[in-house]
Formats: sequence, structure tokens, C-alpha cells
Amino acid sequence: MSVQAEASAKTGTAARIAHVVTEALQPSVWAVVMPVVVALVASPTLTAGVGWGATAALFSAVIPFGAILYAKRTGRVTDHHISRREQRRGVLLVGIVSVLASLVLFIVLGAPRPLIAMIAVMLVVLAGTTAVNQWWKMSAHGAVSGASFAVLTLLVGPPLVVGAVVVVLIGWSRVYLGAHTVAQVIAGAAAGTLLGLATFAVIA
Repeated sequence: MSVQAEASAKTGTAARIAHVVTEALQPSVWAVVMPVVVALVASPTLTAGVGWGATAALFSAVIPFGAILYAKRTGRVTDHHISRREQRRGVLLVGIVSVLASLVLFIVLGAPRPLIAMIAVMLVVLAGTTAVNQWWKMSAHGAVSGASFAVLTLLVGPPLVVGAVVVVLIGWSRVYLGAHTVAQVIAGAAAGTLLGLATFAVIA
């Protein structure tokens, strides 16, 4: 039985919560939310923030997730979470190219520095996750959520450390559904947090 089939077979309240958390807080959601939030905070006007944020979301989420959906439709991947590690390379590389293109574009266009830093964080975390996944299935959910709350903590301040609870909840959902081991979600969250803090702090 596949990972996706095992996850779907789980029933009950805990399973429903785990499914909702996994879907609502998946990497593609963070890839939309984070650039928009950072753009709105860093831009001088609301209009500019919306424009920068929408453009960033196109490159960081819409194009990469579109590639995943296309790969699923054509049978290259089994599900949109890319549960099988060996299927991840191609679609993750599409994501890397898309995010890299947006980083170059934003530098050329003079986007707000924090937004450039956010895009750089996404690129570094995506590249790191892709590299590790060539030999071990580290959790992308953990890495992306960890990096997101690391950036939010730097932007908003220590109160956002409570985001650790959300990261733990996401990790629990992935383990409960059989998508990852505890070690894989801890490694993902730790790697994402450290890479997010270091990259954003240096560039922003």
C-alpha cells in the first residue's frame, strides 16, 4: 500500500485533523502567503505591496505547484505531496528554476530588500530540501513551515516564536498520516529554521 493510500485509510477525528493540517499548511500555501506578507510589510504603499506579493506568489507557488499538478496528471508523480521520494527531483527542480528566476527579476527591478531576502530563503530551503531528498525523505512540510516562522519572527519579533506550536502540529500530521518519520520532520523543521534565519538575516 502506498503512503497516500495509507493516509487515506486512516479514519476518526485525529485523522481528519491531520488531513486538514497537512493540506491547509502544505508548502505551496506558505509559498503564497509568505511573499505576500513580506511584500505588504516591506512596501511603502498597499498597492505596491499587493503587486510585489502577487508577482512573487506567481513564481514561488503558482508555477511550481502547477508543475506538480501537471506531473500528477501525466503520471510522473502519484500525488500532490509527492509522497514517493524518487519522484521529487524533477518537479522540485522546476520550483528551483522558477524561484531563482523571480529572485533575479526582483533584484533587477529593485524590489524591497526584505522581499528579496524572503525569495532567497525560499530558494535556499527548496534547494537544500531537494538535495537531501536525493537520498533521504526529509519533510518539505517541516522545512518550509520552519523557515516561514523563522522569517516571521525576525520581521515581527519574539512573539512569533509561538509559531513553533504550528510547526510541531504540522510535523505531527505528517507522522500520523505515515508520510514521514519523526526524524524526517524534525530534520526538516530544524534545517528550514536555521536556513531561514541565516539567509534572511544576512540579506535583509
